[in-house]
Amino acid sequence: MTTRIQWTLPDMLKTLADDKRLLMLRLLHEREYTVGELAGRVELGEPTVSHHLAKMRESGFVTLRMAGNQRFYRSSQAGLDAFKRFVSEIEKMPQQYEKPVSDEGWIDALGWSDEDAQVLRDYTVNGVVTVFPAKRKKQLVILRWLATLFETGKLYTEPEVNTILKRVYAEDFVMLRRDLVDMGYLRRERGGGKYWVNNE
Repeated sequence: MTTRIQWTLPDMLKTLADDKRLLMLRLLHEREYTVGELAGRVELGEPTVSHHLAKMRESGFVTLRMAGNQRFYRSSQAGLDAFKRFVSEIEKMPQQYEKPVSDEGWIDALGWSDEDAQVLRDYTVNGVVTVFPAKRKKQLVILRWLATLFETGKLYTEPEVNTILKRVYAEDFVMLRRDLVDMGYLRRERGGGKYWVNNE
């Protein structure tokens, strides 16, 4: 699952109610951009552009592709098609877009605080990340949970780590792997050959 489960017209309209975001979407429909390139085109700082891109990804308008350490953004045809479909049906009675029923027993089994458990409920369905949160505090909750998917004391190759992370967030498993190491949840052998859970 690589896209947000629940797109609604109000959410999408709210996301596009900004001249800079509209300009960014038009540019991203032409070709891929990095944050730096896009910042230069729309005359905004990179942190501001990153914030806008996070909102546009959450609403389904933008996709992300990793190439090494670089992040390339482009418009999402699936999101644009959904938006056009919603607009074409705007005069009809609104449909109910319900989030799929999720088995949350695994969340309760973690025994985490109510606040952290709610983050998992908000951003996952049946153990799959639907959208990666934009706020760092919530990202850390997701990363802490991802670390529990690895066995303590076991060494993993990079392909093995990728396989595990692809099951929960195929859209950007490389980002997850890097963040798990950067935030100290996983340790990596010098040269990147082996990974293991950090118990320190």
